[in-house]
Amino acid sequence: MSITVEVALAADQPATEHLLDLTFGLSRSAKTSYRLREGNTAIEGLSLVTCETGFGLTGAISFWPLKIGEAGIDALLLGPLAVHPDRQNIGIGRALMRTGLDKAKALGHRLVILVGDAPYYARVGFKKVPHGQIELPGPVDPERLLYLELAEGALALAKGLVLPPYRFAELSERDAKKWAPVFRKNATLTY
Repeated sequence: MSITVEVALAADQPATEHLLDLTFGLSRSAKTSYRLREGNTAIEGLSLVTCETGFGLTGAISFWPLKIGEAGIDALLLGPLAVHPDRQNIGIGRALMRTGLDKAKALGHRLVILVGDAPYYARVGFKKVPHGQIELPGPVDPERLLYLELAEGALALAKGLVLPPYRFAELSERDAKKWAPVFRKNATLTY
């Protein structure tokens, strides 16, 4: 069976939401990984779908920008990855992941993380994040926090709390404002 992966269109959104509800249930938005998607925008060109004639949308995946730790190391969040229950176990999920990961690497992204089933995602190279190295803004089973380096050594730089870019910017700005008076007071002028 040939699986064709295509970039998702705006017109695919209602079918994608239906697929996500069907696959993960209506409580899916209560998961910690959804905190990283709220107010965030998926990377353009990295929301992908598969469709079958006579069946419609069979799979969907998205990748979201993240910042990790005080240094704001760039990473991507893979997910959600959904395959229609009637079309599972025929390679749709792997095709979506491989295509998305190849596109992400071509765009210069270096690190991808996700919360998911380690044996499933290991098929495309994901591994468990070393315990305590990065943390998400909510409860996560550390056995399900996974990473894939698209550039060698990318994980070594990533330490600390994972946030969506807008939230990282808000916190960075707040901290800068908090410390600005101290820096000005202690600054020395040299000519």
